[in-house]
Amino acid sequence: MNPDIQRERENATFNTDLLTNILDGGQEKTRRRREIESLVISDPDFQQEDPNFLSRSERYDAAVKKSAQMILKLREYGISDPEEIYFYKSVFRGLHHEAFGLHFVMFMPTLQSQCDAQQRKKWLPLAESFKALGTYAQTEMGHGTFIRGLETTATYDPATQEFVMNSPTVSSIKWWPGGLGKTSNHAIVLAQLYTQGTCHGLHAFIVPIRCMSTHMPLPGVTVGDIGPKFGFDEVDNGYLKLDNVRIPRDNMLMKYAKVEPDGTYHKPPSSKLTYGTMVFIRSMIVGESARALSKASTIAIRYSAVRHQSELRPGEAEPQILDYQTQQYKLFPLLATAYAFHFVGQYMRETYHRITGDINQGDFSELPELHALSAGLKAFTTWVANAGIEVCRMACGGHGYSHCSSLPSIYVTFTPTCTYEGENTVMMLQTARYLVKSYRQASMGQQLSGIVSYLNEVQQRLQAHPVSSRPAPFNISDLASLVEAYKLRAAKLVELAAKSLQGELQRSISPEDAWNNSSIDLVRASDAHCHYVVVKLFVAKLEEVGDTAVHSALSTLALLYALHGLAQNSGDFLQAGLLTVPQLSGVSQHLKDILAQVRTNAVALVDAFDYRDEVLNSVLGRYDGNVYEHMFEWARKSPLNHTEVHPSYHKYLKPLQSRL
Repeated sequence: MNPDIQRERENATFNTDLLTNILDGGQEKTRRRREIESLVISDPDFQQEDPNFLSRSERYDAAVKKSAQMILKLREYGISDPEEIYFYKSVFRGLHHEAFGLHFVMFMPTLQSQCDAQQRKKWLPLAESFKALGTYAQTEMGHGTFIRGLETTATYDPATQEFVMNSPTVSSIKWWPGGLGKTSNHAIVLAQLYTQGTCHGLHAFIVPIRCMSTHMPLPGVTVGDIGPKFGFDEVDNGYLKLDNVRIPRDNMLMKYAKVEPDGTYHKPPSSKLTYGTMVFIRSMIVGESARALSKASTIAIRYSAVRHQSELRPGEAEPQILDYQTQQYKLFPLLATAYAFHFVGQYMRETYHRITGDINQGDFSELPELHALSAGLKAFTTWVANAGIEVCRMACGGHGYSHCSSLPSIYVTFTPTCTYEGENTVMMLQTARYLVKSYRQASMGQQLSGIVSYLNEVQQRLQAHPVSSRPAPFNISDLASLVEAYKLRAAKLVELAAKSLQGELQRSISPEDAWNNSSIDLVRASDAHCHYVVVKLFVAKLEEVGDTAVHSALSTLALLYALHGLAQNSGDFLQAGLLTVPQLSGVSQHLKDILAQVRTNAVALVDAFDYRDEVLNSVLGRYDGNVYEHMFEWARKSPLNHTEVHPSYHKYLKPLQSRL
């Protein structure tokens, strides 16, 4: 054990296991998660060569092999609880990319939520036995987030009771779905439904794309891999072109919308029901933001505890770089953010399951709010985490650029979340549409419920006191006051965005142009709303923490998160009259004081995330802190080092030298 990192742990003021239990949702869940992790990590079938040293084809081959083994292991161990499957797969994904990812997170959930009883009876056993191995084909070459613009068509033929599926243009070719290129034999295809001469918009269809016995593409189906990408080398993101592919009528998912044998169309009770799978994934992505950022923070903070560099005082030993205030300012707010996002992820999962239960009972009233919240928080958390991972990489200096740090891999694996399941700016604008609608309802005296209910109370407060006469309402050391400040900031920015939009409309321009001309303000409003939700949920979580020492450590992080956000967005708080210029200087000093407090527990706080070395797969983030020995050992494994003299020397360099 490196003595620096050992000393960090000895100086911690709280029991890391207690905090790990809180993150997991209880002591028993921690015990079971660790048990499942050990099953994966100790399994000889999951040992393999470092993927950094494999070709793309070898990486894909290994991913399919390991994913197939994973499915058999889950059956062998009798792991069937969804949360335990998630534990198992989280560890698995720490070791290998998953070849069947979309089968689990998109194909099967869509079947479960959108099939009617007869369809479930037919398709779920096929999907659960992997005879029908599926993906989710929504995005096209020409359209992604704007799903109403998708061009793939499904035209009903009542004579044969079949849908005829077509990709009518080059831009309508399905593009990007994971597992589509070489792995899947079925796809849930989103297409424009035409029946009796009328287009009824997007609906989901189960389309066989490869033969279930030979795996060859079926007639009319052109399918393949889209080629190398920024990351995800193991995954066969694919293209799909359909030419007059006929599928039975009951291959349309019909739990809500229906087409009768004669072609009569029955619309769903809510237009948003088709988006259920996307809402589920967006909710999951919030948790993945926490996971990615907590991994990056763990690596950077552990490495900063064992890395010594430069001089603070001439003639003295080189300090740990974690002692530099600038390093603390880079990393500790990201550590606090990782905790905040973890608790928001827990909230989103609980909310999704609660509202899904309501939907199954025929209550769709909370669906618009869930849609708006999942869209906004997906964008907010992925933008912040994506930028934060890169900060962690750069905070590790040159060694952070090496794949041995795992930081490049974490970044390229996570960064597509800013785009898939809804491009982030568009997601923020979707949330803004809901916020503006809610603001207008509150302005007319309507009582709001749910997460936007604050627009009612602040409506009265903002109107009662003009900004110039309103005293700064909060104490920068008090979490409850900070939550209130974030709430008022969100309300003010929602109000400004709504008024900007109204002003554009009064200039007699079209609603579409007015929306576009106000979009910067609208995104700022959504960002402020999401920031308020995160601060509010982080602070609310503290009420559930019984242990005094853990409560103190988490409260310090919550204060750091709130104050750092305040400092980064000080203009908003000043503009809303929530902060004075003298107070702003106090915020800066208070932030420095908190950094010093977090310094004591920094390593213990990342230890509480409880990532085993095999999951982090990082030389820099090793639990024992023995970085340099293992970095040298890792480098020697490079295929370029398999021979002392590379063949290129004899083929090119030596002839060059002989001719000059």
